[in-house]
Amino acid sequence: MTPDEISELRTKQYNATVVSLKLANPDLMIVRVRPDAGVPPHRAGQYSTLGMGHWEPRAPGCQDEIPKPGEERKLIRRAYSIGSSILDEQGDLPDRVGQDWLEFYIVLVRKADHPPALTPRLFHLKEGDRGFLGEKIAGHFTLEPVQPTDNVVFLSTGTGEAPHNYMLWELLSKNHQGKILAACCVRYQQDLGYLAIQEELTHRYSHYTYLGLTTRETTNQGQKVYIQDLITSGQLEDRLGDTLDPARTHVYLCGNPKMIGAAEIDKATGGVIYPQPPGVIEILTQRGFHADQPSLKLKGNIHIEEYW
Repeated sequence: MTPDEISELRTKQYNATVVSLKLANPDLMIVRVRPDAGVPPHRAGQYSTLGMGHWEPRAPGCQDEIPKPGEERKLIRRAYSIGSSILDEQGDLPDRVGQDWLEFYIVLVRKADHPPALTPRLFHLKEGDRGFLGEKIAGHFTLEPVQPTDNVVFLSTGTGEAPHNYMLWELLSKNHQGKILAACCVRYQQDLGYLAIQEELTHRYSHYTYLGLTTRETTNQGQKVYIQDLITSGQLEDRLGDTLDPARTHVYLCGNPKMIGAAEIDKATGGVIYPQPPGVIEILTQRGFHADQPSLKLKGNIHIEEYW
């Protein structure tokens, strides 16, 4: 494909500009994208779509891909939760009125069962580059059911922290009265891209607690703690400073499906089947919590965003 052809495709298919790009580590990126048409109305916790053309270069060190015939002129698209750095450059909770960009928290997939297409291209971007951003923002993973005095618990793995950060900004901006706890489980501490901000927030807000869990640091040998362990051991309640009472607690889950542990329905019996080992949903269900059931339009107090 010639440079002129590539330029023409970019002009036709791209509608947004990268205005900020920071690497938390070589494989973890916080990127802000400004849509040409302005930021659509949305709520914290929702998602949009990022896209790049197959014609774009890829970051080095990634699994080779084998293009399919006819793909070279098409966009690669994927949904991403909208994130938030929570504090602005001055260290304040920002007023988002008039903010003309959206933030995304992205991990580079270097190798997969199917050669990764989008993230190697996203990690080749630099500030000022162009890309595709979906015109619509959607999703039911929001704070809509939370009352001002409810306790709110955010549990995530990896970049699943992104929508929780946006919702945390909303709660703090509204002077939420209930207790708030966020826990994120990653392999290494360098994978906690918002750690410094989270630590600052815990010092400022007495009703907020952040727990960053790692599983592959040398200090983890023989003492790994996963999200599920926090609940079953009682550590989560200790750090929250309150019991996990279903009547006044909302739990938000985003990340690895094994952590979430969503149930399936046995087609033969109609019974509920949970994956093993138990995920958070089964553990909390045994304590009186109920997960959302979007297909039945039933709202519970466990809210799920599965992005894998």
